[in-house]
Amino acid sequence: MTAWWGTRVELYSVLARLLREGAVTADSHRNSVRRLEALRRTWDEVAPTEQLRGLAESIPERYNLRAQDAFQLASALVWCDEKPRQRQFICLDRRLRESASRLGFAVIGGRP
Repeated sequence: MTAWWGTRVELYSVLARLLREGAVTADSHRNSVRRLEALRRTWDEVAPTEQLRGLAESIPERYNLRAQDAFQLASALVWCDEKPRQRQFICLDRRLRESASRLGFAVIGGRP
């Protein structure tokens, strides 16, 4: 599994928001953080490089994506040397899924 370098921050942000909003209990939050820590030790990360930034800069206008989604998609492109060739891309966001699919990734997640 490969993730972009900001994935951890995004996930911690989601977990904090869910706790703040009362959608998860404190115990559930702690367990989720522990699981995230265990999971992050198993993945490879795409580092922030000029190549990544350059790709990410071109994505919002072309694919109508926000900055964080542009970084995720650009990281996937860096990971596959810009040759998606039906490599798996896991995502729950509709616009990001559609953009990844248009680029040639095999998208997993979300509703059909």
